[in-house]
Amino acid sequence: MTLHEYIFVTVSIIIGLSLTRLLHVVGDLIRYHDKVKFHWSTAIWGGTVMIFTLQLWWVGWDLHDFNDWSFIHFLVLIFASIFMYGAAEMALPDPDDGYFDMLSHSQALGKVSAMSLLLYFLLGPYINIIMFNNPIFLSLVIPLIGVVLMLLVILIPRWFKWLSIIFGLYSLFVLFVTA
Repeated sequence: MTLHEYIFVTVSIIIGLSLTRLLHVVGDLIRYHDKVKFHWSTAIWGGTVMIFTLQLWWVGWDLHDFNDWSFIHFLVLIFASIFMYGAAEMALPDPDDGYFDMLSHSQALGKVSAMSLLLYFLLGPYINIIMFNNPIFLSLVIPLIGVVLMLLVILIPRWFKWLSIIFGLYSLFVLFVTA
């Protein structure tokens, strides 16, 4: 087993929990659909969190040729996974919690999801510059866009509907750049 494989077992477990959480809540929202006040923006948000979760997993494979592993690199990847889990945990309302209005959830507890993503985006430059040796400018600018979007979601929750669309488009851009 290589060091990359060893490290990514832990990363994969946390990412798997993130996906499980999102899919479980989607199942509950479908199960209790008659009690849920659906809103498209929250659905976009949840889908976008899933895209970034899968993107982290996918990009992790590109580190299979990375040979300079250190405990700091391991911690950065673990924290990135944990932040994605935090984003997934709060991305969608859990009917078990009594949140049946999806938009109200997004404008309240959804800020915690955005805070987790903000922290995730702050780790992006480290991974891109130090571990992937990518160009500094793009490695700073692309995550900075995510940071600004998350700050707007946190600070101006009434804009959530439109920010979720922009965030969805941003996630597609990030997929295009990293795929």
